[in-house]
Amino acid sequence: MNSTVLLIDDHPLLRRGLKQLMNDYPDLAVIGEASDGQQGLQKAVELDPDLILLDLNMKGMDGLETLRAIRRQGITTRVVMLTVSDHRDDVAALFKAGADGYLLKDMEPDELIERVRDAVNGQLVVDDRLAGVLASVLRPDREEDNPLESLTGRELGILHLIADGMSNKLIARELSISEGTVKVHVKHLLKKLGMRSRVEAAVWMVNQQKR
Repeated sequence: MNSTVLLIDDHPLLRRGLKQLMNDYPDLAVIGEASDGQQGLQKAVELDPDLILLDLNMKGMDGLETLRAIRRQGITTRVVMLTVSDHRDDVAALFKAGADGYLLKDMEPDELIERVRDAVNGQLVVDDRLAGVLASVLRPDREEDNPLESLTGRELGILHLIADGMSNKLIARELSISEGTVKVHVKHLLKKLGMRSRVEAAVWMVNQQKR
């Protein structure tokens, strides 16, 4: 079954190139395009794609505003930013607003396809050149002895699985519990760690594992 993709970018040539590239692969299908944020939000609601590739710098409603509007609508579709900006503040703002990935437009086409597939499968995708930036902007400011000690065993196990890039559905299957139960645990662990998103928790946990 094809993974469906919505393109939101104000450059027609780029959208055409991305559509042609993705439609060359049997497991990917571009089912919609939008040239601005408002149109993109409407298409996201109507089409319910598996993945949204979203540009940051658009006229009118930019990528950050569009992402926030998508999340306010309760849309859980995975959203990956595809942009030219590698600015630290942009990376920080977009992940804290609920982005599931951040890729740069000058990456190789084959690599882009691989990252798109990873994103659809629930993984956090970040351009290799931004890994250090992402780790620094999403690291909690406070310095506690060990914030992991506040988590229950189940919460800690789920946090490790989140850091491995697993979605709630996959975590539920792995632990033989309901997806609703996973969501409750995720909500509690984020609150205990003082974080606002799964992505923030995932990157922080990866940093912990490297120490």
